[in-house]
Amino acid sequence: MDLVPKIKKAAGDEWFGKLQGSIGIGNVRYTTSGKCDEKSILEGTQPVIGIMDKMKLAVSFNGNIISTEALKEELKVNFKDFVYNCDSDIVCYKLLLGFKRGKGLVGAVRDVMNGLDGAFSVIGILEDGTFFAFKDPHGIKPLCAGHSSDRQILAFSSETVSLDMNSFELDFELYPGELVIATEGGFVRQQVIEKSRQAFCAFEYAYFARPDSRFSSKYVYEIREAFGKNIVYENWDVVKECNVIISVPETGDDPAMGVHEASNLRWERASRRHRYVTERAFISLVNERFSTIDKKINILGSKVAGKNVIICEDSIVRGDTTKVIIDKLRKSGAKKVFVFSTFPRIIGPCFYGIDMSTYGELVGARNSPEEIAKIIGADGVCYQSIDKLVEATEQTRDQLCLACVTGKYPTPLAQEMADLSKKKFLEGCEETKRVYETEENLIRSKKTN
Repeated sequence: MDLVPKIKKAAGDEWFGKLQGSIGIGNVRYTTSGKCDEKSILEGTQPVIGIMDKMKLAVSFNGNIISTEALKEELKVNFKDFVYNCDSDIVCYKLLLGFKRGKGLVGAVRDVMNGLDGAFSVIGILEDGTFFAFKDPHGIKPLCAGHSSDRQILAFSSETVSLDMNSFELDFELYPGELVIATEGGFVRQQVIEKSRQAFCAFEYAYFARPDSRFSSKYVYEIREAFGKNIVYENWDVVKECNVIISVPETGDDPAMGVHEASNLRWERASRRHRYVTERAFISLVNERFSTIDKKINILGSKVAGKNVIICEDSIVRGDTTKVIIDKLRKSGAKKVFVFSTFPRIIGPCFYGIDMSTYGELVGARNSPEEIAKIIGADGVCYQSIDKLVEATEQTRDQLCLACVTGKYPTPLAQEMADLSKKKFLEGCEETKRVYETEENLIRSKKTN
């Protein structure tokens, strides 16, 4: 339970001494389904291993499965030892079920693609050494393939940056519904499900992806700079009032450069991140979030005193981070504070692996930009428009998942769950669980399957 660089070299050497194979997979993501306590997170550590007769299968995945309840029942019927700790267990045993029915790898992958509602970019190893990867039919989560300079090693990765860091060359990004097998002769690609509507997660561009990763041959940081320029062009009246720009580090840095270039306002590096406070406020518990933000971000007060300030933010999810920073700016003597959010107003939860999973936690779910400004203590909140975000990504609107800002989900079960839960939320019903884990929606997932 920590950052990978903190693993001691001796521990790493010990494990590499025990693992004698030529293929390996790993995962550093926490699960966005099930309980959030440390014990449950550890039990949901990936990769997971499934066993059927004499066959073994290891699977690691990124995403989130919505249609879990019916799948759990199906798998318990077919595998008496099936235990659910995370959604990766469902992917793993659903694949094994395909093998059990004699369908082979391609047929088993097709069953997963047809039978699971949600997002899943999957990497797996069969006991015979088959090394494979595939994407869900909408390609919601990133997944790419590359090779070492001597072409002796093949690799899959959720982002291109990890290929770069290991001196690998990028070969391609997997298509939605595509299966790729790594062989002695290179990658073998097969389109298992004909591409339906692609729905790549737009939040990857604004927040989740590393700025030095590439999507469609363009670096993420370049797209974020374009986001910043867009907000300036859409809000000249606000820009004219302001003297200085600051960013919420680090995902606010790249759009801040865009705002600076488009506005000619000084980007004052007056917000500094504590490099040794490694907790992430976005995924912290509510009672920990404010103290984490307060410790992590320091404001250099004399640089903003008496000035009208633009804060560049990647997004406003709950508003907690921004609220604390604005409060610090006010105490430092800032006259006016305007928030520029590169991601449009988030009005609905994510079902596909970003842990913003209830309407109630989203400050934009029932509040207008003007109301949000009052809640977080700003003089104004300016969001990049959806159309301009799409334009900057060089995708089309139909190629992106924009569900959290439009309410239109790319998979049918997610749309049903969102519509029902939004109605109950607006009626004042209390949310105690993630939207896709409420009893009503779990029953709905059974019926749908």
